[in-house]
Amino acid sequence: MGKDDSGSTKTISKRLRLIRNIGIMAHIDAGKTTVSERILYYTGITHKIGEVHDGEATMDFMDQEQERGITITSAVTTCPWRGHDIHLIDTPGHVDFTIEVERSLRVLDGAVAVFCGVAGVEPQSETVWRQADKFRIPRLAFINKLDRVGADPTTALQGIVQRLGARPAALQLPIGLEGRFQGVVDLLTRQATVWRSEDLGATPEPTTLPGDLVQAVEQAREELIEAIADCDDEVAEVYLEAGELTVELLRAGLRRATLARKLVPVLMGSALRNIGIQPLLDAIVDYLPNPAEVEAIVGHDHGGKEVTISADEKGPFVALAFKIAREEGRRQTFIRVYSGSFEAGGEVFNATRGGKERVARIFQVHADRRTRLEKVTAGHLVALAGLKHARTGDTLCQPGHHVVLEQIDAYEPVISMAVEPETQREKDKLQESLEKLADEDPTFRYGEDESTGQYLIRGMGELHLEVLMERIRREMGVGVRVGRPQVVCRETITRPALGVVGEFQRQIDEGGLFGQVRLDLLPLSQGAGLRFVNQLPAGILTAEILRLIEEGVREASSSGVLEGFQVDDLEVRLTGAEWRDGESKPFAYKVAAVNAFRDGCRQAVPALLEPLMAVEVVVPEEFMGDVIGDLQSRHGRVENIEPRGELRVVSGVAAMRDLFGYSTRLRSITQGRGTFTMQFARFDRLA
Repeated sequence: MGKDDSGSTKTISKRLRLIRNIGIMAHIDAGKTTVSERILYYTGITHKIGEVHDGEATMDFMDQEQERGITITSAVTTCPWRGHDIHLIDTPGHVDFTIEVERSLRVLDGAVAVFCGVAGVEPQSETVWRQADKFRIPRLAFINKLDRVGADPTTALQGIVQRLGARPAALQLPIGLEGRFQGVVDLLTRQATVWRSEDLGATPEPTTLPGDLVQAVEQAREELIEAIADCDDEVAEVYLEAGELTVELLRAGLRRATLARKLVPVLMGSALRNIGIQPLLDAIVDYLPNPAEVEAIVGHDHGGKEVTISADEKGPFVALAFKIAREEGRRQTFIRVYSGSFEAGGEVFNATRGGKERVARIFQVHADRRTRLEKVTAGHLVALAGLKHARTGDTLCQPGHHVVLEQIDAYEPVISMAVEPETQREKDKLQESLEKLADEDPTFRYGEDESTGQYLIRGMGELHLEVLMERIRREMGVGVRVGRPQVVCRETITRPALGVVGEFQRQIDEGGLFGQVRLDLLPLSQGAGLRFVNQLPAGILTAEILRLIEEGVREASSSGVLEGFQVDDLEVRLTGAEWRDGESKPFAYKVAAVNAFRDGCRQAVPALLEPLMAVEVVVPEEFMGDVIGDLQSRHGRVENIEPRGELRVVSGVAAMRDLFGYSTRLRSITQGRGTFTMQFARFDRLA
């Protein structure tokens, strides 16, 4: 049994109770894919451990992932543990591929955040954590790499509190650290467990609790119990009355606190040395929710009325398309089924775009392998073949049951480059390839530059575009030449422009065509976007004309008057309009609005906004001065310096245009010992 949002009790089927839809998320190089590979091995899905550093990771199946040693695209698999089906998505850690994390978290019920036991909470860790906050996802944390020099789990625990604003509940203490790390102590049961290298960690061995840990275990256990009692009334009642706090009671209270996102259970280990993965799997089953335990999904029906979607296998079919991919050239649509069931060969209705499509086949996915299914039911993550028009974020539902779920947010590109085919004969093939990539990746945009005939492609970073161009060469067989990366800026206005008149007037055979509007353009604060305000008295213009005027303003804002970038951070007020009987037509007012907006931007002293990046550089202390000096020479601003063991972390902001080629420069001035990460911070005025 379970409870819905109203508190009423509802029946949960046994199959739904045994499902966990989870994602593995982390900063790049925290060991996320290594954790995923051990999960596959210990659950029996693979019979050999694939290592990232050998280019053999099962979940990193793309050639470029294996060559670069990073995760580029989210990989989906299903594995069994203790009678449960764990649907797992291994997400990328690099900021250039953050849309993969966004759309995965959108359809997941829980997540495991992996932290490096040396570095703790790193920049991309914060980003993915905030994304999980956005979707209100319960989480576990796994502190990895405790065998590394400088490892200390308190670094990550403090970071979870200070940088993520969450409350961690450590369930384990490590037995040894760095080279002496061999196992963990379960604080609830006081059971010590070690892992041996002879069987690749497949058989955890219970052992006697080391005497030097007895006091630390009791203290940490008391802190854990207090944390659970603080967050769960049932445990608190027994705790305050000095009753018996059984392991079962504490686990049940911890589960409730985790599902309510009041606590984050923390486990520890070293995935590379095969330590700590089985307890992590147990925690996924014990503390993360099944599909019926998460907050209800809300959609809207054809009339705009809110509709609550419950995880009911017998209800109407409702699913969200969260990813488009191609397998050997064939288009596949990954979906999360929220309600109902569906059989291969049937029709679905795309409520987002309108229209029916037939599903040819249903696949259960394991990385790059597919297993055909005849039927899919609520709670599943599967791939559909045969859909030609579905896009990322579209709602698929049962014909006759119209409901639209919230779409998946995309991110605006911050970098561009020019692309052209090596031979003119390949131009059509290049355009087809770009269309396919844009279909798969909502953060990738392209368009043709009419003045040069080249294509301008836009993306989230140098690596993002580099990977996509390599896919065009390898997967699609098109030779391409690419130009130097360029920054994608925005435009804004710096002064008001009042009473700007825009007019459209033409003589045609049937008579005149006329529209005239008057606009005020006012600058807004950074990040405000574009607001349209109608200040005309009611009845001056029809609702259709008002809609077209706003549409014209928004279309005009997509290409500014300086360099054709999107115009942001301004308010446009419609303050006047002229009407001529027999000549005024809706389309004319749209064109008039475009003309007024462009003239207003010219009068309002337009300015460029460029992307600023948050930069974090990790270096040995001896190179810190050189790193700071180099950042300042790039017009960067250092905002914080903090110790991390023997290393120093330099944080600041710099314009993206000044960071091209920075990785090569950093390697040079730190003898290859420095690392850095950057992520988009905001748009700001050009200096």
